[in-house]
Amino acid sequence: MRIAEIVIDTNVLIAAIKSRRGASFKLLSVIGQGKFNINISVPLLLEYEAVAKELIGKIALTAEYIDDILNYICRVSRGRKIFYLWRPFLKDPKDDMVLELAVTSQCDMIIRYNKKDFKNVEQYFGIRVLTPKELLLEIGEIS
Repeated sequence: MRIAEIVIDTNVLIAAIKSRRGASFKLLSVIGQGKFNINISVPLLLEYEAVAKELIGKIALTAEYIDDILNYICRVSRGRKIFYLWRPFLKDPKDDMVLELAVTSQCDMIIRYNKKDFKNVEQYFGIRVLTPKELLLEIGEIS
């Protein structure tokens, strides 16, 4: 069986950083175990970093710990360069950035919470939009 190619949206990473409970944290805990391949681009990584570091002082994590998380994600992810743009396809340009990465990477899935913002992505690009819990169910990590 082929391992799924995915893009993890920023809202999922931030949810995992904020709380050790829930599907987002569980999803991050199985990264690098061969259950799926993560794809990342420089713009998405920079967004991860900017949004995560805005939480410093509001959560127990330090900047160094956030850097460690991001460095690990970089090590286990497939770095991609975006050579073409599908913009505008979605309402939010930051969402278009995630879609462009998923299309470039020939991803199977985009993992995020607000699926309605990615309406018609599966129809036009063949990319499913799942929540972290839905992905965990598919890969057998929860029942």
